[in-house]
Amino acid sequence: MPDAPGLELIRGEIERDHPDSVLATSFDRGQAALIVDPTQVLAVLGRLRDAPGHAYRFLSSLHVADYLPAEPRFGVHYELINRDRVERLRVKAMLADPGDDVLPAIDSCVGLFPTAEAQEREAFDFFGITFTGHPNLTRILMPDDYVGWPQRRDFPVGGEPVTFTYNEHNYG
Repeated sequence: MPDAPGLELIRGEIERDHPDSVLATSFDRGQAALIVDPTQVLAVLGRLRDAPGHAYRFLSSLHVADYLPAEPRFGVHYELINRDRVERLRVKAMLADPGDDVLPAIDSCVGLFPTAEAQEREAFDFFGITFTGHPNLTRILMPDDYVGWPQRRDFPVGGEPVTFTYNEHNYG
């Protein structure tokens, strides 16, 4: 993975073509990350994939984190790998929670990285993140009629209470 100075060089190269697309950089626990404007995530991912000297052509993981109570609430994480250099780079786009009846949205990267197809569906299924332009954004693991987003931090924990009455008379 790039070191901290290398990460700043990558940021500078991206911002030459896409000003204000990289909001910050992070180098934490040996993990290099670019925090990007969610409206420009495709431009940044495309540049990292195609630009000479970068060649982050493999999306190994796309996942979401819920940072409730922080705002912006959701982080969409893209784990990119340059296989020639065996180098990993994280791109993170932060999304605000738009409210109860509206789902947070970001552009789909399936056109750039076909491996994102199922991963974006999983993020939608569990967090309610809408990936605009996704070819088939439907639930992938939860039932189609399931209500809610079970990996959000405000999702109720528990379930239906179970009453154990078959031997209640012995302990009453």
